[in-house]
Amino acid sequence: MSITRDKATPVMTAGESSSDVHCGLDCARSCAIVCAPEGGSECCSTDGQRVKVQQPEVRRSIDVGKETLIKEDSGIAFFQYQDEQQLAAIISLMSADLSEPYSIYTYRYFITQWPKLTFLAECDGYYIGAIVCKFDYHRQGVRRGYIAMLAVDAQYRHRKIGTTLVRLALEAMVKEKCDEICLETEVTNTAALALYERLGFSRDKRLFRYYLNDVDALRLKLWLT
Repeated sequence: MSITRDKATPVMTAGESSSDVHCGLDCARSCAIVCAPEGGSECCSTDGQRVKVQQPEVRRSIDVGKETLIKEDSGIAFFQYQDEQQLAAIISLMSADLSEPYSIYTYRYFITQWPKLTFLAECDGYYIGAIVCKFDYHRQGVRRGYIAMLAVDAQYRHRKIGTTLVRLALEAMVKEKCDEICLETEVTNTAALALYERLGFSRDKRLFRYYLNDVDALRLKLWLT
């Protein structure tokens, strides 16, 4: 599963790097959903039919009884996904930076099946960051966690929000008894590579011309057992 990038340069930083956005979606291909160009409002399924894509811009926080996991002195709070009312904010955050926006069905594929592996960051009444993950069984019964998407609002980068979101996701996947965790990122995304390697990930495989822009990807993996 996967895909990782940003507009001109790869996104995803540790807060002290250039950008805080990562996306990985093997399933975007296997789910037969290919999205329209940036800013578009439609996407195509493999049978050629046009499907409306919801990419709202509103990111205002809605109180849905969320339990705060971390509250920093800066006022930034981190919490687990609670309600589909938050879905619009997640799509907005991802769509602002990803060069290949996805259909709402792709987001729902992850979030409705693995809601406990989606986390958000909030500040001043607005959602400013999100991470979306999943887990399933791989070869020989290996329980594999997967980081699919990560984004942080441009105005709040360089504050380690991305790093905190990744750490929360890793902790959640450890609780799910994952044996390993993987993701993909562009080979040119030095910020993402630095972040994940600081968290213990290793470079596992190079995927040639993996992205629609023909850029290669690196699969990173963290072994837990």
